[in-house]
Amino acid sequence: MSFLSKIPLSVFLLLPSSAVQTDINLQLHSAKGVPDFWLMAMKTNEILAEEISERDEEALKYLKDIKWCRIDNPKGFKLDFFFDSNPFFKNSVLTKTYHMIDDDEPILEKAIGTEIEWYPGKCLTQKVLKKKPKKGSKNMKPITKTEKCDSFFNFFKPPEVPENDDDIDEDLAEELQNLMEQDYDIGSTIRDKIIPHAVSWFTGEAVQGDELDDEDDEDDDDDNEDEDEDDEDDEDDEDDDEDEEEQSKSAKKKGGRARAGEGQQGERPPECKQQ
Repeated sequence: MSFLSKIPLSVFLLLPSSAVQTDINLQLHSAKGVPDFWLMAMKTNEILAEEISERDEEALKYLKDIKWCRIDNPKGFKLDFFFDSNPFFKNSVLTKTYHMIDDDEPILEKAIGTEIEWYPGKCLTQKVLKKKPKKGSKNMKPITKTEKCDSFFNFFKPPEVPENDDDIDEDLAEELQNLMEQDYDIGSTIRDKIIPHAVSWFTGEAVQGDELDDEDDEDDDDDNEDEDEDDEDDEDDEDDDEDEEEQSKSAKKKGGRARAGEGQQGERPPECKQQ
């Protein structure tokens, strides 16, 4: 039993957050864990919350752990999702692997998921549509068809990258790139935020820290924009001064315009570079 379970709540709240988190992490790894722990941790994150549908939640209640590790050949990383026995699929582990071209400056080459072995009628990535037959039709049974639907479990079936780039046109290539970036964003969020700070996401504490980080990023962007505007103003002033010098020199020379292409007027690459 954890030492935290033996102390009053008033004292518990005064403990350093690091001590509390360390103890809770030990409990999570040594016991079965808190009910709905990973579901709640992921739902608290804005990026992942958009991927989890109401239908997904019941299945994600059986998620008991998430781990990640680096891979070397090829370079990249792997996410493992461990599930208790559940009424939705047979798999005990669902894996997502990311292959990177350069680990120092990550460029996603491709992602590989797990084929989920759904039990009959339990597939969460598809929905069954029933349509009434037309009047007078010989077959009066409802027409059924399946369609792909939004689900977190689509994460385990990532967009496929064709081996030959010539097989796709420019529009499809752009769409594929956007899908891959979105897929990587989800995977890296789970790796970098959810797994190492799962308790904070479960309690909601991580949300405040995430919002503060976003505000800091916005402040940095504003500062950079102000600096850019100041630089542009300085460049405009320099351009005006140079124009005035050119005009005064041209006024002193009667043949200045005829030699513009050969003289100082023709040597303008530095100005063009500034623009």
